[in-house]
Amino acid sequence: DRAKDFSLFTDVDGKNFTYEEYRTLIKDNQTDKDGTLIYLYATDKDEQYSYIEAARAKGYSVVLADGQLDVPAVSMLEQKFEKSRFVRVDSDVIDRIIAKEKADNEQKLAENDTDLLTQAFQSQMPKIEKAEFMVAIEALGETAQPVMATQNEYMRRMKEMSQYQQGMGFYAQLPDSYNLVLNSDHPLVKRVLDELTANTTEELKPIDSELKGQEARLAALHQSQDKKKPEELTQEEKDDMQNTQKAVSELKDKKKAVVAEYAKGNEVVHQLIDLALLQNGMLQGAALDKFLKRSVSLIK
Repeated sequence: DRAKDFSLFTDVDGKNFTYEEYRTLIKDNQTDKDGTLIYLYATDKDEQYSYIEAARAKGYSVVLADGQLDVPAVSMLEQKFEKSRFVRVDSDVIDRIIAKEKADNEQKLAENDTDLLTQAFQSQMPKIEKAEFMVAIEALGETAQPVMATQNEYMRRMKEMSQYQQGMGFYAQLPDSYNLVLNSDHPLVKRVLDELTANTTEELKPIDSELKGQEARLAALHQSQDKKKPEELTQEEKDDMQNTQKAVSELKDKKKAVVAEYAKGNEVVHQLIDLALLQNGMLQGAALDKFLKRSVSLIK
């Protein structure tokens, strides 16, 4: 508290500001729809360069927090500053980090198209020790990157804080969780979707038809059986529910297998995944070599 009047923030351009000066600088542009002031920060200007540039494109300022104690300092300042939140610039898509009243990245794809893209990329995500990946689809505009990997602010910070505070060792044992965000507006992602649809529609058509029927039957069974107490259900009714649930699950797995088999041979899918991993320093060894060779073949 005694140091707040002369302590300084340093932004990624090397400019220094007192806490109050910086708050005045960002308050109009970096306040979200709920009235919370968002302080964006980066821990490495080079590794997080593309995320910093995405923030700059929105007119946002980014603080450099590359000191050994900056992570616990950020958590402390978050408690001191009224209605404020610190978020690392690569923790999410910038439009969701500072959410305004009207989100520009509202999903425009049909549900089936979203499912196809998600399944195609999810099926090809690599197995990396202590890392988990989930695929998300966002409409980010044609000029934005086709793909990026983001890491949830809360979980990442808890893991970092476990180095400094006793009793937080549980977080250190958890795998790193990443979102692979696909930009559905980008021509490359649209191309993948078009090719995926063209090459799997015929094979998926009978599966989708049967799945739709089984899901309708399952919904009807839930509607009729939910009105009864468990002890009132006959064994036949229980078996019917169990068999229908099993049929739905098997059909979904069958559909995923068709999509995965096509995605396995699609070089653009693998290239986009590797680009996101490369951006986050997670592409190494044989995977990096394969990416380089594929890049050369795609240029030819």
